[in-house]
Amino acid sequence: MVGAHVTFPRVATVAVVQEPDAPLADGQVRVRTLYSGISAGTELAGYRGTSPHLTRRWDPDLRLFFEGSAVPSFPVTDLGYEEVGEVVEVAGPHAGVALGDRVWGTWGHRSSAVLEATDAARRVLPDDVDPRIGIFSHIGAVALNAVIDADIHVGEIVAVFGLGVPGQLVAQLARLNGGRVVAVDGIAARCDLALRLGAEAALDSAEPVAERIRELSEGRGADVAIEISGSARALHEAIRSVSYNSRVVVAGFLQGDAVGLRLGEEFHHNRVQLVCSQISASAAAVSHRWDRYRLNATALRLASEGRLDVLSLISRTVTLSEIAEAYRALDQNPRDQLQVVIDFTS
Repeated sequence: MVGAHVTFPRVATVAVVQEPDAPLADGQVRVRTLYSGISAGTELAGYRGTSPHLTRRWDPDLRLFFEGSAVPSFPVTDLGYEEVGEVVEVAGPHAGVALGDRVWGTWGHRSSAVLEATDAARRVLPDDVDPRIGIFSHIGAVALNAVIDADIHVGEIVAVFGLGVPGQLVAQLARLNGGRVVAVDGIAARCDLALRLGAEAALDSAEPVAERIRELSEGRGADVAIEISGSARALHEAIRSVSYNSRVVVAGFLQGDAVGLRLGEEFHHNRVQLVCSQISASAAAVSHRWDRYRLNATALRLASEGRLDVLSLISRTVTLSEIAEAYRALDQNPRDQLQVVIDFTS
């Protein structure tokens, strides 16, 4: 059988290439992809050619970036980390997974994938939930990891900067964790959605945000802020918004020089702590308990139980024939998009 796989052959260009289905070995299952989610952060950096993995060389042993690329930047073939599919073939007896089971995971924007049966069995969705919930396993883990890094206590004011898909998830999870959420974004529709999903207040980023948050907190400022837009200016305002000796979690993917971030002002004078949140690991204090699988599975359990609303974040569903235009729209009109989903069943 021949399947399809989405790639970027060059900057701002999308191609759907054919590839043969991988052979199935004993102890494996074949999954036919149902839906895949497009990441408006990581993937657009690849589409635009701005990802540091395309412009610089990453040394995984030293964990350092160096000037120059060790390999040709394009084509980019490792796209997609938000997939859900149906088991259509098994090799050998496999307890815990069966034909027709719907499983979530990361295998890229491709029409099918081969998974280890033991891994698939841990990722089976409940029969009674919308399968599209499964595409939020990775981005849900990113959001949950940021909330864990924020160390929110009941009743604390949590300022969330950036209300794209990860920010909307962070806002909901912070509220589930006992926080009083003040959501911040420059797009009115995203602010309105955050309010509908439980935020206590939503502020236009064009307002004097730090001053408004102090008005909402009896002059203190936010107890913690989470910046998840990837904007240096938003990070600067997040620093301005927290109270003295407080924490700002930096979860957004900032690219290039941080123009607008002034560390000689509130950051220095208010003794603000900056904490990086990145999905490769959890905070050191909890990493022995919170591995990647637990983050993924917890986010999907909350969504399956209806405690985390992920389906309201889907703004558009496209087929493979519409994929190039979908990436162009995300690139050129990001204000109109939230979660774009690729429907592999059409």
